[in-house]
Amino acid sequence: MRIGRILASTVLVLAVSAAAAAAPSYDVREKSIAQLQADMAAGRVTSEQLVRAYLSRIRTLDRRLHSVIALNPDALAEARALDAERRSGHLRGALHGIPILLKDNVETLDPMPTTAGSLALSANLTHRDAPLAARLRAAGAIILGKTNLSEWANIRSSQSISGWSAIGGLTRNPYVLDRNACGSSSGSAVAVAAGLAAAAVGTETDGSITCPGSVDGVVGLKPTLGLVSRRYVVPISHSQDTAGPLTRNVADAAALLDVMAGSDPADPATTPADANKRDYSAALKTASLKGVRLGVLRLEGGIDPTTDPLFAAALAKLRAAGAEIVTLDPVKPPATLGDDELKVLLVELKADLNAYLAATPPQVATRSLSDVIAFDKSHPRETALFGQDLFEQAEATKGLDDPDYLKAHDGNLRFARTALDTLLTRNHLDALICPTATPSWRIDVVRGDRAGGDSTTLPAVAGYPHLTVPMGYSGGLPVGLSFIGPAWSEARLLAYGYVFEQAVEARKPPQFLPSLESTPDKLRAFAPEPR
Repeated sequence: MRIGRILASTVLVLAVSAAAAAAPSYDVREKSIAQLQADMAAGRVTSEQLVRAYLSRIRTLDRRLHSVIALNPDALAEARALDAERRSGHLRGALHGIPILLKDNVETLDPMPTTAGSLALSANLTHRDAPLAARLRAAGAIILGKTNLSEWANIRSSQSISGWSAIGGLTRNPYVLDRNACGSSSGSAVAVAAGLAAAAVGTETDGSITCPGSVDGVVGLKPTLGLVSRRYVVPISHSQDTAGPLTRNVADAAALLDVMAGSDPADPATTPADANKRDYSAALKTASLKGVRLGVLRLEGGIDPTTDPLFAAALAKLRAAGAEIVTLDPVKPPATLGDDELKVLLVELKADLNAYLAATPPQVATRSLSDVIAFDKSHPRETALFGQDLFEQAEATKGLDDPDYLKAHDGNLRFARTALDTLLTRNHLDALICPTATPSWRIDVVRGDRAGGDSTTLPAVAGYPHLTVPMGYSGGLPVGLSFIGPAWSEARLLAYGYVFEQAVEARKPPQFLPSLESTPDKLRAFAPEPR
């Protein structure tokens, strides 16, 4: 027994020593894509070493965050191939050899299923790239893995907890772990904030890029509907779905959008994309706010009083950078806006998801929304925290020809576009600005999500671009500043966001606090005065 223990101990020491020797020495924390490229060009690091470094961080940090749902077993081989291309003098562009993560509703040809977080799609191994993934791969990006998300992109239940999926568990906010990461692109935002990849891709129907971007302290861009293909992305709504970048800085978001944007013959919404896309990275080189008119978008009911001081400071920075700030009257949406949006989403969910599921590989047993509903009822893991009332409402809808659906769709689209266009044109504005969302709320398994007002619905319904950039911190929780513009104005919005980012330098890396109440100053305040 003694000899066995000695041998086992020796093997363990040798294994630990070998792991330490193989541990990545390059520090990827907070590195921008440009910095990574410069270091690869100078020979300070290889793409393979970047992949190993990010994988090491995922193994170390993600056990607390649950932001990564799957890792690509081919990532290291792809990195070696891209390193060989670099050595031969062939560079594909700004993303050559850069490891990124994709939300797990985006298909890739790698041996990873596309699950949307649901056990019902655990066998959805399609071996095909969504066009946005193919574009990133062709540009030299390495798909490191897939990120967790609010299951089915947060359309299953009105009582959902953002960031939870049956496969991935609950994604936690990296700044304060008992706070929500928002959704549905929670994993993408959290992984980027925590430095688990150079960048990530999320998707948005209403707020699913911009809200996680805001509350997790990163840059998030929801592009104009139709700038980025949605093919082979698990759908909710062809009227509002789009994919976009989540990054630690604006320049990285521009670099991803440069590659992702473009027409796809199989996605009719993208027909105008090639004619309207721009060189987004080039737009940052001449970025300026001098003479730019920015209108303060005021929503009835406001965002949250705790964001007011941050927003006031942001306005001062924007003015100092040369912008003219225009105060606007509050926007008063019709009382039916939210209900009508949900009606549109549920009708399109049934139609679009049924079409997607019918085309999944034969090994996927759930071929329709009704199949998924039945699956969830027979799998307790799926309904451990909340039910599927929205799925059931969607299943009861009457289809895309239903007059009530058409009225809701046309009325909401007309209102959202008219409201934003009128504000922009009548006031001669270049963009609209406002706080993106409330600071993050506590995770609550009884009441579900508790987010307050936000800025996402009007641009989501209109199909207009929406950029969030870190603005500051409220009680230690990140808050973003939104830039909203007309269709195809991404280059302008990124330029404005870039100038603001450089002026405020608001972003700070997360500290993974267990709770705000656990900090020394709060513990002292909670304790009674000694007597």
